[in-house]
Amino acid sequence: MQNREVQEERVLSSAREGAAERPPGVVPAPTDSRPQQRMMDLLHGALITQLLVVAVEFDIAELLADGPMSVSELARRCGAHPQSLHRVLRALAGQEIFREVEPETFALTPLAETLRADVPGSVRAWTRFWGLPEKLQAINSLSYSVRTGRPTFPHIHGTDWWSHLAAHPEQAELFNDAMGDMARRVHAAAVENCDLTSVARVVDVGGGQGHLLATILPRYPELRATLLDQPSVVRGAKAVLEAAGVADRVDLVGGDFFDSVPHGADAYLLSMILHDWDDQQCVAVLGRIRQAMAPNAQVIVIDAIVPEDNRPHDGKLRDTVMMALHPGRERTEAEFTALFAAAGLRHVATTGLASSTGLLIARS
Repeated sequence: MQNREVQEERVLSSAREGAAERPPGVVPAPTDSRPQQRMMDLLHGALITQLLVVAVEFDIAELLADGPMSVSELARRCGAHPQSLHRVLRALAGQEIFREVEPETFALTPLAETLRADVPGSVRAWTRFWGLPEKLQAINSLSYSVRTGRPTFPHIHGTDWWSHLAAHPEQAELFNDAMGDMARRVHAAAVENCDLTSVARVVDVGGGQGHLLATILPRYPELRATLLDQPSVVRGAKAVLEAAGVADRVDLVGGDFFDSVPHGADAYLLSMILHDWDDQQCVAVLGRIRQAMAPNAQVIVIDAIVPEDNRPHDGKLRDTVMMALHPGRERTEAEFTALFAAAGLRHVATTGLASSTGLLIARS
C-alpha cells in the first residue's frame, strides 16, 4: 500500500511540475496530434502553390528535362540566387515535386514533369495563371464575398475580371493558355462521352482560342464548326487550329454571346462558360442559343457538377474561386436542370466524370 501511495504522489508531483512550466493559459496539446497535423498540411497548401509558381517562373522543370543538375548550375541558367533556389527546391522535394538525388542536385519526378510545357497533361500554364497577383489578392480577401454575396475582384480592383484582362493583354494571354491546358486535359475527355457522329456543325460558344475544337474535330472528319468569342480572343485561334490541321473547317466569329450566337447549328457547346455567370445571365445565354438552334439540335454543357453530399470534389473548391472572381458559381445537376427549364430547354442526359468535370445535354 505504501508503494502505491508513493507512486501516486510521484505522478501528481510530475503533473504539478509540468503545469508550472507552462505559461498561464496554455493548454497542453492532446496526445493524438493527427487532426492538428492534417490542419497544418492544409494551411501549407497556399505556400506550396506559391513554390510551384516560382518553379515555373524560373523554368526549373524545363531545365531538368535532360537529367539532374546542381543548384548552382540551375541558378546560373535561370538567373536565381543559388541558396534561395535550393530552399525552394528542397521544400518542393518534400512534396515529391523534384527529387534531391545527391546534395544540392535535383531531378524531375512524375509530378514535376507536369510543369513542363510540351508534355501530355501539362499544367504549366495553369500554374502560371494561379500565380497572378490580382487573382490571388481576390482569393485572399474572400471574406468580403462571404460577408456581402458579391465577388471580391471588382471590390479590390475597381473593375470586373473580363475588363481587367482586356486592359492587360499579357495576363489575357496567360489566361487563354491556362484555358488551353484545361481544354486539352479535361474538357476533351468530357466530349468523348458525347456522340457527335450525327452532328454536321457545332458552335463552340465562348470557345476561347479553339483548343477544344482542335481536339474534337480530328475525331470527326466531316464535322464543321464555328468558334464564337470576343474578337480579341478569336484572333489567337488561327494558329491553334492550323497546328491541329482543322483550320479550314472552322469559321471564326468575333462577338458577344449575350447579344447573339450563330444560327442553324446542330450542337452548341458551352465549355466552362456558365459557371462564370449568375442564374439570370446563364438563362439569357441559353435563351439566345435556343432561339438560334436548328430543330432537334442539342446544347452540350461541360462544367463541374457539384455532388450534393460530403464527398471531396474539385468543383467545390473551384466554386470558391468563382465566388472571388465572378458573379457565377459551380452548380449541382438539379441547378443546371432549373437553368435549362428557365430558358425553354429540356435536360435530357448527364455524364459525370471522375475528373470532377461533367457533361450535360439539353434539347428544345
